[in-house]
Amino acid sequence: MIPVRLLPPTFDPGSVWLVGAGPGDPGLLTLHAAHALSQADIVLHDALVSDEILSIAPQAILEPAGKRAGGERTPQLRINQRLVQLARQGLRVVRLKGGDPLVFGRGGEEAMALVAAGIPFRIVPGISAGIGGTAAAGIPVTHRGLARSVAFATGHDSNGELADIDWASLARGGDVLVLYMAQRQIGAIAERLIAAGRAPTEQVALVADATTPRQSVTTTTLRDVGRDAAVSGSPLLIVIGPVVALRPLLAQWQQTKPMTVRAEARQSLRNA
Repeated sequence: MIPVRLLPPTFDPGSVWLVGAGPGDPGLLTLHAAHALSQADIVLHDALVSDEILSIAPQAILEPAGKRAGGERTPQLRINQRLVQLARQGLRVVRLKGGDPLVFGRGGEEAMALVAAGIPFRIVPGISAGIGGTAAAGIPVTHRGLARSVAFATGHDSNGELADIDWASLARGGDVLVLYMAQRQIGAIAERLIAAGRAPTEQVALVADATTPRQSVTTTTLRDVGRDAAVSGSPLLIVIGPVVALRPLLAQWQQTKPMTVRAEARQSLRNA
């Protein structure tokens, strides 16, 4: 058999790559993402991207550009302007986001800003927490005989208030609901879902620090989720639906130890 080597695309100076960092485990980075980090001159990264993933880019300037709920926030317009400014300086710019850049990551807004400025860019998809985080928790978001549909939704709007979503329709439309950024609003969301017909005793999983060594999963019910989510100090991924019942069966045998990054691994990535 002829040996095969993957040849990454050229990361041109003056361009921007909008890169998904995945849910946390460095091993869930795509090859495109690892290549981008190894070649970048500067990385504008979200608050939830781990230091371990950032260490894959030792040659790059690291610039925080996060919008963590309840903490310091970088306005989106400022991020858009910064991407354009850096690209026009002839730098290789990575905009690094947790999960996938186009799943509640405002990557579409940043891409539109780059288009308006005439800046070439690439979108590098990442494994969204709603897929990777649930899998690491032993919760398949679909399962034959249990769930034939799944809906992904955000829990709050840009001001931190309850998202303007037709929660009644969502309650009836998805066998499984996966909620991002819903920790602060989950009590109000649960009330709306129950009012629309979801059972108060329906199982709910609260996944914290998904795919990392700190991962924890708490199971509760739709009736009690507001109380139980309030005691968590970490951002949560919230899963509602019958598939949560599979977790005790899967978790006892599932291997979830994440990949680690060492100095020699970083060097090999840079030389790829």
